[in-house]
Amino acid sequence: MNNQLKQGILLESGTNELEVLELGIDGKNCFGINVAKVREITSPVRVTKLPKHHPYIEGLIQLRDEILPVINLSLALGLPWENEDTGVFVVTEFNQMKVIFHVSWVNQIHRVSWEEIEKPSQMFQTMEGSLIGVIKKMDKIILLLDFEKILVDINPSVGITKERVQKTGSKEERATKRILIAEDSWILRKLIEETLIEAGYKQLSFFQDGQQAWDHLEEIYQKDKNQLKKYVELVITDIEMPRMDGLHFTKRIKEHEVFKELPVIIFSSLISDSLRHKGEQVGANAQITKPEIDKLVETMDRLIV
Repeated sequence: MNNQLKQGILLESGTNELEVLELGIDGKNCFGINVAKVREITSPVRVTKLPKHHPYIEGLIQLRDEILPVINLSLALGLPWENEDTGVFVVTEFNQMKVIFHVSWVNQIHRVSWEEIEKPSQMFQTMEGSLIGVIKKMDKIILLLDFEKILVDINPSVGITKERVQKTGSKEERATKRILIAEDSWILRKLIEETLIEAGYKQLSFFQDGQQAWDHLEEIYQKDKNQLKKYVELVITDIEMPRMDGLHFTKRIKEHEVFKELPVIIFSSLISDSLRHKGEQVGANAQITKPEIDKLVETMDRLIV
């Protein structure tokens, strides 16, 4: 099997929907990955082992003209699986990187609304930080995985760090600027807060998803719609978030009579040449790929300082 995934299946932008590829590493658990991150599905081939490699990494393969790492998803999730020579390779691309995940099987693609995706509860605390959300489909539960978190676990340097923002310096004029940030991962909220404070931004309001952030904006509108900049001067949003994703959140802002003047920066792992048009269609002022927080700060300066 060697299947190129058709790109652009979900053509509309800002519909608050996504397509999820169902996959697994045993017969019990169903996991999911956003189809926007998947480039290809292929049969496994022999990998080239690496000396002193991370335990999650099986090795390297050559896929046409590229050398790509292969990550064993079962090991990354701490689940047993011994069938190294079987299964499926899922070729992914996000954060401007291509990585292969070795899984046991892939199944169908589900089109779902972010409103249907629930935040992980305490029953999934053993996977804390590795889940974006939970999807209930008839007789099964699909766990939507945070694949970026897996990569950061393997190599922390590919994540958001203070070192990335230090070259931008800290500017006093940033301290009074009011920033609204929608990000579902508590780990990333903490990292973004620490790095933006390092850069001099002090007035930061964080929200767990687009719906929570939108509700806050509506409260501001009802209270003092003529003085919006007293409360928020710029919006930063992730894309993948339960209840309301960042594209739909951005679309709502840009279609609103008052909020449309707010600069919106999409800060997401899903910024690539093939997906950038989605942010453009909903009116985002800028799109920055994680973890380039130094570029995020530079863009914030350009839009509001």
